[in-house]
Amino acid sequence: MKNCIAVFFFLLLLSCRNSKVSQTSATDPAIGYYGRTVLDKQDLILIGSASYAEFSFTDDSCILYLRNIAAGDDYNYVVIELDNNYSGRLKVEDHAPKPYIIRANAAAASHVLRVYKATESHNGQVALTGVKAAGLKAVPHPVRKKIEFIGNSITCGMGNDTKEIPCGTGKWYDQHNAYWAYGPRVARALEADFMLSSVSGIGIYRNWNSNGPTMPEVYESAYLEKDSLQRWDFTRYVPDVVSICLGTNDFSDGDGKSERLPFDSAIYIRRYVDFIGTLYRHYPAVQVALLTSPMLSGQKAALLFTCLQQVKAKVQERYPGKPEPAIFQFRPMVPKGCGYHPDSNDHAILAGELAPFFRQLLAPENGR
Repeated sequence: MKNCIAVFFFLLLLSCRNSKVSQTSATDPAIGYYGRTVLDKQDLILIGSASYAEFSFTDDSCILYLRNIAAGDDYNYVVIELDNNYSGRLKVEDHAPKPYIIRANAAAASHVLRVYKATESHNGQVALTGVKAAGLKAVPHPVRKKIEFIGNSITCGMGNDTKEIPCGTGKWYDQHNAYWAYGPRVARALEADFMLSSVSGIGIYRNWNSNGPTMPEVYESAYLEKDSLQRWDFTRYVPDVVSICLGTNDFSDGDGKSERLPFDSAIYIRRYVDFIGTLYRHYPAVQVALLTSPMLSGQKAALLFTCLQQVKAKVQERYPGKPEPAIFQFRPMVPKGCGYHPDSNDHAILAGELAPFFRQLLAPENGR
């Protein structure tokens, strides 16, 4: 009996120690990080849309310490996913670390927390400076297929979340929610890893109302900025498939203020093929997927599809040993989000269309 009592108190003491609340920096090995992110001293910097950190904890709550890195009075948003369930957005506006209490409602031995950047690289960054939690542990991350989604505002999830802030109110990014964009949705449906390399308003050879910097000019920057000196480490994430959804802004008529020449298909095709060459330099065996635009219709949509067919042909000619690029054509859509962008329900439709396409590209018979 005495031995049983001793064992009981030993286990109770061990349990108390395991549930002890402690505070740690964002560089703790228990905190995993994915997407366009960098470590800056003791902070984890979330840069790209839907970049995220994850860990598990015990007890009924934990505390995130987040700070906003943005110019002037700009701010950012993050999405909280708790135990694989969406738990809403948080506004991050303080330039000093601020505590955010995350409460777990469901009774469980441990909880899995992921914090995603809902806004994009244009909006600055969100720094995770620390975590205060009991039983902090790393979340097992099995080896899975990987997709990188390169694109513009559609890929960023711009204007898709209007539940709290209606279109036409607040700042232009107040309806951003990259968590509900088509890319993360496709990845979750296929149980694949993902990374978004996307910037609103950007194009292959020109942007929606300017000549640059374009995606080929910013892609190799960790911060997706032309003037950034920090290069992205392409060994961190080697995708099986790279999805490119660029063309909407190249076809744009502009803002009516800056001089805008007619769309030049020859330049578009040439720059697109060159950009794919950049991808092959970093990912020699990658499968490239060329997506049309759900925001274009009529003659513009038809011309974009024709351009992508020519891009595919020229890539095969220039890089004969590479996997044949695959083209996906979206069905016609009237977007219902802000600024003629897809809303969350529209993104669900886009993801539903895309999932079988990417499932096929990732299939073992395709060497993936």
